[in-house]
Amino acid sequence: MTLAAYILKRNGVPMGAPDSLRNMLTRSLGAKDFRTFWNYWNPIFGYFLAYKIFKPLKKVSSEGIALLLTFVFCGGIHDLVTLLYRGETSFLFSWWFAFMGLAILFTDFLGVNFASKVWWIRASSNLFLIGICCLGAYAIKNYFGVSIQLSNLF
Repeated sequence: MTLAAYILKRNGVPMGAPDSLRNMLTRSLGAKDFRTFWNYWNPIFGYFLAYKIFKPLKKVSSEGIALLLTFVFCGGIHDLVTLLYRGETSFLFSWWFAFMGLAILFTDFLGVNFASKVWWIRASSNLFLIGICCLGAYAIKNYFGVSIQLSNLF
């Protein structure tokens, strides 16, 4: 699948369309479950992660492990950007995305599905899961206190 076709499938409008951001936010936040939230969120980055990370990992591991490693990889990219921008990182995003990957697996296992609920309840549920995962990441970061400074690398 091409990037343009992927974006059209995820957003319902072609790449670069004026309603693209609105559609992404409406579809992702109002998704029926946390896995579907991530299917709609940031389709350009999602395309790269799906075809370059997740699918190759799924060939050599279970879907759950592939999903979790894809989320950790995604968090690592966010931490790398933080390192390059701020000159240091504490791996907050790696932990946060690992927790979000675990949240997908856990909610899938429990069969959590809000499809019958109104949009604002679905959106609140997805935002709640993101927030809980963020709090977990901050707790881990503060407990372990690990950080890397760019100046210490060179």
